[in-house]
Amino acid sequence: DVQLQASGGGLVQTGGSLRLSCARSGFSTDAYTIGWFRQAPGKEREKVSCISSRDGVTWYTGSVKGRFIISSDDVKNAVYPQMTSLKVEDTAAYYCAGNKGAGAFWYQAGRDWIYWGQGTQVTVSS
Repeated sequence: DVQLQASGGGLVQTGGSLRLSCARSGFSTDAYTIGWFRQAPGKEREKVSCISSRDGVTWYTGSVKGRFIISSDDVKNAVYPQMTSLKVEDTAAYYCAGNKGAGAFWYQAGRDWIYWGQGTQVTVSS
């Protein structure tokens, strides 16, 4: 079974940095996509970033471009979004999600992603 486990959230001041982690297991294929979503209270879930295992191509939503960098460690079977220059509006519960294959790279809606880890809270204080 595919399992995803997110960790690394916490409280940080505006301008600070955090590195989240999504540990993955159970993908029986070399081709899969790992994405990160976030959901703030009262707001819809938003896709933040994703990475394709096949070629390492990454995608970011506009509000985090230049501030977040997502990377994958195939030895540790983990995906890491490094978040820098954090803003109060980045405050949310962050979730990692996964799909087999590369097609999910362009999926924006959470309902199209099959595997989910538990959320990890990121709080940015002013």
